[in-house]
Amino acid sequence: MADLSVLSGFAIGLVFGSVGLLSGFCLMSSLRDLWTANDGRKIRSYAVAVAVAMLGTQLVGGAGLVNLAASIYLQPSFSAPVMFAGGLLFGLGMVLSNGCASRALVLIGKGNLRSLVVIMIIGITAQMTLRGLLAPARLMVLGWTRSTPDAVSLPALLGKVGLGTMAAHVLPAAIVGGGCLAFAFADRNFRRSYGQIAAGAIIGLLVIAGWVTTGWLAADDFNPIPVTSLTFVSPIADTIQYTMLSTGLSPNFGIAVVAGVMAGSLLTAVLTGRFQWEGYTSAAHMGRSVTGAAFMGIGGALAYGCSVGQGLTGVSTLAMPSFIAAAGILSGAALGIRGPARILAPATR
Repeated sequence: MADLSVLSGFAIGLVFGSVGLLSGFCLMSSLRDLWTANDGRKIRSYAVAVAVAMLGTQLVGGAGLVNLAASIYLQPSFSAPVMFAGGLLFGLGMVLSNGCASRALVLIGKGNLRSLVVIMIIGITAQMTLRGLLAPARLMVLGWTRSTPDAVSLPALLGKVGLGTMAAHVLPAAIVGGGCLAFAFADRNFRRSYGQIAAGAIIGLLVIAGWVTTGWLAADDFNPIPVTSLTFVSPIADTIQYTMLSTGLSPNFGIAVVAGVMAGSLLTAVLTGRFQWEGYTSAAHMGRSVTGAAFMGIGGALAYGCSVGQGLTGVSTLAMPSFIAAAGILSGAALGIRGPARILAPATR
């Protein structure tokens, strides 16, 4: 079953890489277009992805096909300050690097060497925060600020007031997801942007596919694997470690997704004539990018995810920590793009 998880992860990554390259799917570029060019098509595409992922995830969770409670997003205790701070740092970092972790993986496939540097720094700093030099400090702060609420998700909260399992899952998903769809399709320009509509729907379906693969199709009581879906910070760190020390290690769903994204992007770039080598334009450009990548690696590790891992996959579980992390990511992006410092890098990616 582990082999099925890896193969499925690679296939999901292939599709994500191709769609991401063709559509420019990225929270950072979506917010940049909205706040600096008054173009809301990409952020509305992101909203479609959230709605599709949320509705599908809650359906498979409510039906009992996938035990969402086994995922990292629904741990019984969490630190709201750490989640928000990690999200804030990640959001600021993706502005400095002019793209999030998933976007950097996509751009590697089209020959962007800046993104290769970004990915390496994200992986190293995430590993430092999760298991290395920064891990003791992270665990110490977690211990000081951790709380254990009675319910960590909207379905769990509704279940405690007597709502049935399926209703507790579907009702909040329908309300939040329906709101996202209403926001997306309220714009006439977006309604005519068939490519962006399709991109959002496909990315949302990929999140559902990840849950179904790891939580049902590849589930094995004798060889359990983590129940997860699309996320990139920790898998990037695992991919770098696996590349360096493959002896005694095994590829997993996340590593396969990372490889699939780069392969899908590369294949699409070559077939469409988009492949082109690109690098930094100055030392200052590189310094800003590397700093942003370090922020994303550390912040993503603290928040247990990135703009996709928490902002899409985590939110699809309706977990309260994921909403806190997503709020931090949006706040960090707003600080970078619209804040007093206005550190937004030129739109060269």
